[in-house]
This record gives sequence, structure tokens and C-alpha cells, in this order.
Amino acid sequence: MVLYTAPFPNSCLSALHAVSWALLFPCYWLADRLVASFIPTTYEKRQRADDPCYLQLLCTVLFTPIYLALLVASLPFAFVGFLLWSPLQSARRPYIYSRLEDQGSASGAALLSEWKGTGPGKSFCFATANLCLLPDSLARLNNVFNTQARAREIGQRIRNGASRPQIKIYIDSPTNTSISAASFSSLVSPQGSDGVARAVPGSIKRTASVEYKGDGGRHPSEEAANGPASGDLAEGVGLEDACIVRIGGEEGGRPPEADDPAAAGGQTRNGAGGSPQGQTPNHSQRDGDSGSLGSPSASRESLVKTRAAADGGGSGEPGATNSKFPYKASGVKKAAARRRRHPDEAFDHEVSAFFPANLDFLCLQEVFDKRAAAKLKDQLHGYFEYILYDVGVYGCQGCCSFKFLNSGLFFASRYPIMDVAYHCYPNGRRSDGLASKGALFLKVQVGSTPQDQRIVGYISCTHLHALPEDSAIRCEQLDLLQDWLADFRKSTSSSSTANPEELVAFDVICGDLNFDNCSSDDKLEQQHSLFTHYKDPCRLGPGEEKSWAIGTLLDTDNLYDEEVCTPDNLQKVLESEEGRREYLAFPTSKSPGAGQKGRKDLLKGNGRRIDYILYAEEGLWPDWKAEVEEFSFITQLSGLTDHLPVAMRLMVSAGEEEA
Repeated sequence: MVLYTAPFPNSCLSALHAVSWALLFPCYWLADRLVASFIPTTYEKRQRADDPCYLQLLCTVLFTPIYLALLVASLPFAFVGFLLWSPLQSARRPYIYSRLEDQGSASGAALLSEWKGTGPGKSFCFATANLCLLPDSLARLNNVFNTQARAREIGQRIRNGASRPQIKIYIDSPTNTSISAASFSSLVSPQGSDGVARAVPGSIKRTASVEYKGDGGRHPSEEAANGPASGDLAEGVGLEDACIVRIGGEEGGRPPEADDPAAAGGQTRNGAGGSPQGQTPNHSQRDGDSGSLGSPSASRESLVKTRAAADGGGSGEPGATNSKFPYKASGVKKAAARRRRHPDEAFDHEVSAFFPANLDFLCLQEVFDKRAAAKLKDQLHGYFEYILYDVGVYGCQGCCSFKFLNSGLFFASRYPIMDVAYHCYPNGRRSDGLASKGALFLKVQVGSTPQDQRIVGYISCTHLHALPEDSAIRCEQLDLLQDWLADFRKSTSSSSTANPEELVAFDVICGDLNFDNCSSDDKLEQQHSLFTHYKDPCRLGPGEEKSWAIGTLLDTDNLYDEEVCTPDNLQKVLESEEGRREYLAFPTSKSPGAGQKGRKDLLKGNGRRIDYILYAEEGLWPDWKAEVEEFSFITQLSGLTDHLPVAMRLMVSAGEEEA
């Protein structure tokens, strides 16, 4: 299948579209700024209350008449542009495919040679997130703002989190000799400014290590601004290779604390010296802020950030420390302690302050703004080689109502994309009908057998109808999702049972389904047949969640509270039941006059989980089986979106070998 690298089939149509958008854009931008100036976020309200000299109100008063006058002047040009833009959409392709060449040892072609379908199996990591990258005036309805700056920051955080090496943590103790599964909570390799790995002080003993290099697929300009990424691997070292750190613990598996307070040292500022203009509230760098632009690490307490002197010692003198990793080694205890495994659970689960290491596939929703999508793409191309963006249709093409926004779907992959299909849900209504919400289906190649049979996987990314009272519409969309996926698999399969040319390794569905598994109003969706064909790792049954599962929808009123404004802080809050009740959104109450705070005190459960990763156990190559290895709720995008991303690591292995 030919993948579309441009939105239009020829340069003439592209030029006409550029002219029409040039006529439309001034009116669009002015209207967006004008409306946005009258929708303050809670962060701006607090600034206004704390600072009597706050200039935002003055700017609004001064610029509103100017915006209004320019908006009126731009209307005739916008009308002409719209008349030209609208018919062009019938020739527009449903997505744009982007591939970054010259990835070296981390390229998709190199990854294909890592798995031949034999051996103990192969793990694949998936993540999904709703980013709320709408035009700024609409994003403010969800209490987030500055869409362009958020897009850039989100891309950097995801890239920094995913590019770290994967770590296996062994805990030596009389009562615990097991290995923690390949951890999402990767550790930063302690190395000096010269790039040489150094001995780890204290109770940590490195039994195996990987080397690091400075580029790691990052752009040179970012290398100069942010410094080398700690997670970048040297050539010849696969991304699946892991550092193995052994922790000599006390009884009960608890490693000893750092004995010398001086060895912990002071904390220095990480990354670039200044903060970019137009940042959202939590963009300013703080000591050890996991979300800072220049930080190659992602969490102060979930990563092990050890001090190492220039000579490998631990003198504690500021001049003798490695300024990149100035934090105390006792953080490893916290990293290990946050890993949970229920006695009846076959896989690890956690609330993580950063995206998983070695992330393979990323499915995003609500990337509606085209400029923000381009910024996000540019940042993610530092890690993902293959990206699909600007997915959807505009105008009256193929859907019942006129579409002003695309689907908001965005997909990034480290593995080559073979086939793509997009379908728009035809039954969206009211505000949801203005966007071409739908489903994106992808077929990716993840390996090849010694007999040159392709090993492939299927990934579906979707965003369902949002209005809470429209359960019937969401169920219809789930029916369409299953039918379209079955047709996509049938049309793209080049295999037969007798002569298989392709072996299917996994079939995964990711997205924002806009219903949860605990609300009484969502019973219809909870009992849908989709959950008989695909397995939800967080679900016991209709209306019954596993005890460790938490909601993924945040309470928008509290996004900028100090307790949750950084990834570490939000992680700590969500690990307590009291914190979850305070900062997660819960099902709406039917009792009249019940306030949000009072309602939460009466509710059971851990919030509304509306972001899903589902996987199929059937429809794979008969000799293989897929099992969840890890599941994570991620706080790295705190303050940047009103959803929690989720991630799942899936192990594909030969069933007969497991037996």
C-alpha cells in the first residue's frame, strides 16, 4: 500500500489549498484569540488574585478592540478563502505520513532484524493519551491553554521518557529474591561529563551495563540546548538490552538509606538555563523537575539519580559532583517500592512519573490543531521514525455533517507501517459532530522469520463520542469499530492457512472511549461485545474494576494545584486513596445540588477510567500467545492535559515453549 506523504495528490491542489488557508487563517487566529481572552483558566485567575499589578486584564482591555476591528476587516478575505477551501476537501487525503530517515541502529529496518519469531519471545510497548490540543479558545474550556507551547513540551517529555534505557531491578534480601519485571521506572546511568560510566556508590552494584552516546537520534540543535540524553544507547547495543542493577537490601527487601547526608549533596538545576517564552505554568524549570525541557530524565524520585565525583568518589563537594545526576542514591528504594503486583495478578502495574522506556507505539487523541500537530511531530521524530498526523476529513466528505476539525488522531511508531485505513463515525452529533472523530487502523511489521515470512501486528486508534447521555451512539461506534477492523484485517492480509506469508503477533485497540467501567450510566457500553473479543487488563467484568486500576480523567478545576503540578507530585497524590478522590474525576451524581467535593466522599472506586488499551488473545498466529507484562498510569504530562496517559507492555511468545 502507498502511504500518503502529502495531503493532496498534486502540487496544484496543494497550492490552491495554501492560498485558501492563507485567506482563512487571519480570521481564524483573531477569533480564537478574541474568545480565548474571555475564558481564563484557574491558573490565570490565581495569578490575577495574587498580583494586583497582573497585566493580563490590562492587555485584554487594550487588545480586545484591536482584535475586533481586525477580525471584521478579515471577514471578506475569510469568506473568499472558505469558498475556495471547502470544495478542495473532497480531494484531500485522510492523513499525512511522515518518515524520518537516517535513524542508524535505531531505525525501523534495524529493529526488524531483532526478532525472527523464535526464542523466548518479544515484548512490545504501547501508550495512549488524550492531549487536548484544541484551538486555544476551546482548550480553555478544559482549563488548559497555550496550545502551541504545550504541544512542543508534550513532545519533548514523551521523547525524553521513552528514550531512556530499560532497567531490571534485583533486590537481594532474605525474603525476596525475585526480579522486578523489566521496569517502566528506568534508572539513569551514572556517568561523568566525559560520557564514561562510573561506579555507583552506596548499596547499588552494577552487574551489567550499556554504553551511551550523545546523539541518540536527537536533532543537533536540541543536543546543544538540552545536553545529551541519558537514555541514548551506543551503536551495537539494542534498545531491548537492559541495565541490570542489584540492590543489596536489608531484611524484607528494603535497601539501606544513604548514610552520609553530605553525600546526598545539594540539588542543582538541570538542563537549559532559561525557560522558553509562552510556557504553561509548570514549564518553568525547577530543581529536578521531571517535566523541564532540558531534562533527559523524567522523575526525581522514580529515577535513581546518583552523585558521582569526577574521580568516581563521593566527596560531596559541589565542584566534584556530576552536575547532571546530583540526587541521592536512596531514591532507588522509592523506585522499587512503587512497583505493585497483586498476589493474583500475572503482571506488574504502577503509577509512573514518566513514559515507559523503549516505547514502541504511541496513539494520541485530540491533536486537533494543525500547527500543534506539526510541532508535536517534529519533537517526536527525535525518537519515532514513522508518524501519521492530521488524520481525518474536513467539509462534507463522507460524513453526515460539515466537519470543521479533523479526527484529532495521531500515531507514532518505531516499526515500519505497512497499511493504513481511516473511517469517520457517521453518527456524531452536536459539538462532537463538528469534528471528524473516527478510527485509524494500522498494520505494522515487527519482524521476519528465517523463512522470510513477515511478522505483523494490528493497531487501532479511536476516539468515541463524548456527550455523556449518548450511550447508544457510542455502542453504535463500537459496532462500527469492530466491523471496520475485521474488514481491514481481511483486506490487508496476504496469508492463507495453507501458505502463510504473514504471522500476526498482536492486535491492540487504543483510545479514549469516553465511558468508564464504574458509572451506572455507562452500563450499556460496559456490556458491549467488544470486551468479549478484546481483553482489558484493568477490568474484572462489566462494572467491576481491578483494585489497582485508577481513573484517567483528571478534575480540571485542580490541574494547577501545587500538589499535582509536577509529575512527581501527581504520582504521589494518585498513590493514595484520598489524593485520587481529590484530583480525579468521578461519575456524575444524579442527586440534585450535590457538589463535586461532597459527591466524591460518597463514591467508591478510583475515578473514571476512559482511556483504554485492549488486546486480543485470539486471531494471532496459532503457535503464539500475547500476555501483559506491565501496565502503567503515567503522570509525566501533569499540567499539560486533563487526562492521564496509560501504557502497556505486551509479551508475545510461543505457547508451546512457555509450556
